[in-house]
Order: sequence, then C-alpha cells, then structure tokens
Amino acid sequence: MNIQVNEDVIIKKNTAFLKKAEQLRKPLLHQEVTAKSIVEVEADASMIHGWKMRQIAPISDLDNYVLGQGDSITIDFGEHVVGFPSLSILPVGSPPDAPLYLKLTFGEMPVEIAEPFASYDGWLSKSWLQEAHYHVDVLPHTLDMARRYSFRYVKIEVIDSSPKYKVALQHVKIKTVSSANPDTLKEAPNTSDFFQKLDYVSVKTLNDCMQDVFEDGPKRDRRLWLGDLYLQAQTNYETFQNQDLVKRCLYLFAGLTDADGRVAANLFIEPEPIPDDTYLVDYALYFMTTLHDYYHATGDIDTLTELWPIALDQIRFAETLLDERYLAVEQPYWWAFMDWNDTLEKQVPVQGLFIFTLKQAISLAETLHSESTEKLTILLKNITEAAKKHLWDSEQKLFVSSSSQQISWHSQIWMVLAGILPNEEAEALLERTQDLAPEIGLTTPFAHHFLVEAWLKVGNKEAAKQVLVGYWGDMLHQGADTFWELFKPNDLSFSPYGSHLINSYCHAWSCTPAYFIRKYNL
Repeated sequence: MNIQVNEDVIIKKNTAFLKKAEQLRKPLLHQEVTAKSIVEVEADASMIHGWKMRQIAPISDLDNYVLGQGDSITIDFGEHVVGFPSLSILPVGSPPDAPLYLKLTFGEMPVEIAEPFASYDGWLSKSWLQEAHYHVDVLPHTLDMARRYSFRYVKIEVIDSSPKYKVALQHVKIKTVSSANPDTLKEAPNTSDFFQKLDYVSVKTLNDCMQDVFEDGPKRDRRLWLGDLYLQAQTNYETFQNQDLVKRCLYLFAGLTDADGRVAANLFIEPEPIPDDTYLVDYALYFMTTLHDYYHATGDIDTLTELWPIALDQIRFAETLLDERYLAVEQPYWWAFMDWNDTLEKQVPVQGLFIFTLKQAISLAETLHSESTEKLTILLKNITEAAKKHLWDSEQKLFVSSSSQQISWHSQIWMVLAGILPNEEAEALLERTQDLAPEIGLTTPFAHHFLVEAWLKVGNKEAAKQVLVGYWGDMLHQGADTFWELFKPNDLSFSPYGSHLINSYCHAWSCTPAYFIRKYNL
C-alpha cells in the first residue's frame, strides 16, 4: 500500500499546550494477576485461524512440571492482560553448571502460540511480534520483565540448559497497568445476558487500551491515533469517565501541529510526544468531533475556547481538498483512512464526514459566539448541495463516487450520518444498501461502528442491535475476550499487513458496543 513519508514537515510546538497535557498525566493503576491454568494449543478448523486452546491442568499443578532442554509449557491467564510479567525459576537436579536459555512467546490469540513467528512475512516490522529470549546465569531466579506485554497466553520454552539439571516454574504473574479506574466505572444497564457479555468485553478492551494516553492497541501500535481517540472517548464517557485523559490527548495533538496548523494522524508518546509524519483528512476532522463530544460531556468551556482555533484549522485543511464544485477530490496518496480497504474510493464518505463535522463545528461556533459561524454555515450549504447534485444517483437511489460511480457501504453510511436525506429516506437507503450488499464492504470494527451509529440515527434500534450481535457477537463466538482490530467473517485470516500474526487483538476502535449499549439502553 501507499504510505505517507513527509520528511520536511515543520512541527510547531505549543509549549503551553504540551505543559497542560503533562499536568494532566496521572500515575497508572496496577493490579497483580496470577496465571489461571496450563493449556495446549490444538487445531480446530471451526475457529479463527484454525486454532484453539485446551486446558490440561489448573495452575496449582505447575509444580508437577519439570522442564529440560527442548521442553515447553503454555500458561493461560484466563483473560487478556497488559503489563509486566514475572515468574520464579527453580533448579531441579544437580547444581546448574550452565546458564539457562529461555524463550517466551506471548499471544493475545492461540494462533500466536501455534504458528512460529519465523513464518511471518508481512510488511509491518516483525519486531511487533511478542517474544523474548533470556539467559539466566544464576538459579534460583525471579525473572521480572522490563518490557510491557499484551497477551493472554505465554509459552515458555527451554532452549537449552544442561544435561545435569532441569527447572521448575512458580509464581507466574503479571503487574497490570491501566489508567482506567474500576471505581469510576458506570454500572451497565439491565440488559440481556448476551449484551452484558458484549458490554463486559468492550469495557475490558477499553480498559487495556487506556494507558498514559488512549492507545490504539497495547500490542501494536501502542500510540495515540485520532480516529481511535474519537471512539474511545465516546465509550469512556459512558464507562470509566476519565475525562482528563481525553483532555490530555486533545492537548497533545493541539500542541504538535505542523506549520500549517494540521494535526498529525497519530502521536508517539515516548520518550516525549512526537507527531508522526502522516496527515489524514478524516482523522484531522475527528479532532473537531472529539472536541465537540468532550465539551458536551464536561461543559469545559475553557478547553473548548482554547482549542477552538486548532479545531478550526482542521476545517480549513479539509476545505483545501475541495474542487470548484465543492466536492472532495480523491488524492493520489493515502489522504484519508475510513477503513482498511484499498479498493474503497473515499470521496463520498469524506464528503459525508465533512458535512457531519461542519454541523458540529457550527454548534460549537454558536456556543462561542465565534465570527466564523457565518462562513462555516455557507460552507456547509455549499458542500451539502454539491453532494446532492453530484453524488446522488437518482436512478439507483444510492450515493456514488463522481469518477467511477462506485457504490460502497461507507458512502451510504456517511451520507446518512451527515443528514443529507430526511429520516425515512435515510432508513430506506440503509435497507436498500443492505439488500444490495455492495462489493465494497466494511472490514473493521471502526467502520462497523458508524454503521451502528447510522441505524440508530434513523431510529432503527433493532437493525443496530443486529449489527452488534452479528459482527461483535461473532467475535465472541470465535473466543474474543477483548475485541479485535480487524474482523471479516467471510475471511477469518484477513490482514492488511500480510499476516494475521501481526494483527492487534485488543484494539481501541472496537470497544464501542459498550457505548451503544449504555447510551441507547440496548
């Protein structure tokens, strides 16, 4: 795929904003979690990737396992965890006459334990694959791992020791880390057992992604992405209510714009906040939508006032991508994300998102009595009329791209969310698209979130619930204890990176069932 490389970007640091972000930084919360059982991986063609775990003993039987050269054991923590693992190692037999050489493989899913990482041939760096090698010179020894891991399963292999001794393991545990405080978690609504499970796994997903910032995934990429932040913040307001973490993330983005005022699509947080050199128009617009939601969740007029100029700059950035007809123009580079689908033409969904965002921007401008209100209103009128005139196919009664008349789910969803059509017509559009089942479909929980949002906007709760049951529910059926970055029910090994081994199986943008269940009382 095409990726952006912008080596000449000039970053304009706002030290006051970055200082505020740092002041909002809070110590992470810790919990000690012990391993639950001993398991082994086995083939199962009915499960995602063709693997599942089978319990063979409770963790209390760990003392019965003695490992020598070439031996291994797989430990299950019972659910997904994020933090710093540790274990105690005891020598068995003669005094150790050589160092112990261990390999540890961490997996969020059974496939990461079943398939050797040496087989990985994707285009993302294999350094994301979670494994560690240790030489232990002196035994007994407590191995405290300095690197943070995100996993449920850990496979411990003895690569080598000595013919004279073996080892036993004890106290396999982890010190978890999160900025989510369980004491502030709102009580879930009284709903069905299935939706309670859906809510629990969603909340767990958000919990494990809430770190020093709202990370996209604790395994990968371990950084702050604006699209993920938008959805995480919505779910946070209905769950953990850590409003300061949302505020911190907004100030981080605002403090690291480029010379033209654009916010980066994502930020690296360590050793200090650094913007990536990727700029996406949809993610830029999510700065405005996230600020809008933050203000309505908190009433924090001071933050709204201070960050309003940054949000307004993102509107100007998006406006530069309009042609003389006020249509968003496809760009020859990775200019918008929308979903992991290389064949998706993004003109129509970007146009819809722009309209959606402008409506929120006008609402905020009116709150602030901003002089930009009139200009934003005129721009909204122009791009709305352009969408109706150039992107609506009156014969098919669908929105299509202006260049190739491509029909996609994304286009219909975003035009519904933009409020282009009256409510009854918008609902009929979604039903028509569902019957059509366009070839350009949705591939991520991120995109499916907006489908649920669209059904709710037109007042069809049952259709929204069907998406939650059919899509996220299928992940539950496949064994998810946190929700995944990517999921295509008709292609269970789907990965845009060339290998499902590198996929993130605890990913921020998939946490929103809890938002829908709680906000809309599903």
